[in-house]
Amino acid sequence: MDLKNYQHEVVVTDEGLPFKLFAFEGQNGNYVREKHWHRSIEIFAVWEGRLEFTLQEKRFPLNGGEFVIVNSNEVHSIAAPDVNKTVVLQIPQDTFAEYFTDDQFIWFSHGDRETDHRVFTLLQEMYLIYTNGEEANKLQVLSLYYELLYILVTKYRKFNVNEEILKNSKQLKKLSNITRYMKDHYAESISLESMAEQFNYSPSYLSRMFQKHAGINFKDYLLGIRLEHAVRELEETNGQIVDIALGNGFPNSKAFSNAFRDKYGVLPSEYRRSNE
Repeated sequence: MDLKNYQHEVVVTDEGLPFKLFAFEGQNGNYVREKHWHRSIEIFAVWEGRLEFTLQEKRFPLNGGEFVIVNSNEVHSIAAPDVNKTVVLQIPQDTFAEYFTDDQFIWFSHGDRETDHRVFTLLQEMYLIYTNGEEANKLQVLSLYYELLYILVTKYRKFNVNEEILKNSKQLKKLSNITRYMKDHYAESISLESMAEQFNYSPSYLSRMFQKHAGINFKDYLLGIRLEHAVRELEETNGQIVDIALGNGFPNSKAFSNAFRDKYGVLPSEYRRSNE
């Protein structure tokens, strides 16, 4: 499969939790998310409205009360032509490490109607409790989350997987290992050269690998990870902007501000004021 037009998405879990749970950014309609992939397992649950999903070139229309599971390294795109209410749960693939096959692979699909209904209900309950904002609710959300993991492993895990699916996953595995390392060490001094040495590639080969499979160059990918963490600190802490910059791998506050403005259209200070 030619992946040169597919972009790799950076997934960062919520603070203090082993997953990321959020309202779909295309909820206002007239939205298209082009083909992309990520290491995490992702579940889209549509409460109201409809979405048009494409998984590995196959279309899956979703209506209210339905959900779809996106597996690790599965190329997908999303179209939301109309207003909708959709919740997204992203689970790091390594959550299921002890259930991997010999190929370091795991795949999920839907179960029976009753089990699907329970999964949909779990996602609803998790989101409603999670967005209530009370710290003590975190434990309740986690209890629902672990029930969901149990269902995925015992009811939805598939052992007989199409060979083409396995081949495509292996194609992205090398890059996923590199991007995982970058997500773990983004605050450190990382360069193309140091990463190439870490994974026994030449810098030019690693650069081509990023451009071909992630659809983005190495520098911009690393920048995206750092900005993702920095944005969360701007929203959730009162830290000084210079400290946020240095704590997330930027050499100084000026470099951080320039990168932030290029991506979000405003300076970090302006973004923070607008979210107060």
